[in-house]
Amino acid sequence: MDVATIIGILFGFMVVVGAIVAGGGWHMFIHIPSMAITIGGMLCATLIHFSLPQFLGIFSVVKKTIVTKVPSCTELIQKFVNYAAISRRDGALALEQEIPKLDNPFLVKGMQMLVDGTEFEEIRELMSMEIQHLQGRHATGKKILEFMGASAPAFGMIGTLIGLVQMLRSLESPEQIGAGMAVALLTTFYGALTANLIFIPLAGKLGIYSKAETTAMEMITEGICAISRGDNPTTVREKIQAFVSQSRRSEVKANI
Repeated sequence: MDVATIIGILFGFMVVVGAIVAGGGWHMFIHIPSMAITIGGMLCATLIHFSLPQFLGIFSVVKKTIVTKVPSCTELIQKFVNYAAISRRDGALALEQEIPKLDNPFLVKGMQMLVDGTEFEEIRELMSMEIQHLQGRHATGKKILEFMGASAPAFGMIGTLIGLVQMLRSLESPEQIGAGMAVALLTTFYGALTANLIFIPLAGKLGIYSKAETTAMEMITEGICAISRGDNPTTVREKIQAFVSQSRRSEVKANI
């Protein structure tokens, strides 16, 4: 679980709320119609822009930014070095006993194809297709969050314009102008807050996780294909380490 996302959102709201409370008049920042215009308008625009299944999938997208578990490079490299040694010594069928120990569905799928004797060209094709579909789903989720991050301030501005129009209709009461202006600006506040503290950061976090997960899946694909071709453990290690920067290879070098 990535607690940084939760901590960032919670502390972000604590900082904003703390500043409001310290400044006094916190009750002025609670205005239901302004919230309805900003959040409701943003959700309606998102429904128009995306399909209903894509919109409902936003909950799993947000969940992914919090609970995604990406295997470490060191762990993957060491695993495949071990698998290559077992395969060279006892044959690919001996790897079947390693499958129940795995909790990564993509790795399980690759190992099962390896045990079944699937040719490495077919293994690469099938696993590459799965990587492409994963990237497509992540790209769609990122677009949804980015759209919400862009539309929230826009509807905040719409709410502000509505408030200003209503305020200008009551210019005969100067004492109401200040309060009316404050309420009119609240929608802009709600839009800017939700966009910059929730939606845009979550879209960025999803992009980072998507890239890391894609790299891990590509490492798994290369490792499975290398073992399928009968490469020795040293060759398998060198091929998978190609996904790691030169400066970090000494840190993740696996033992043979």
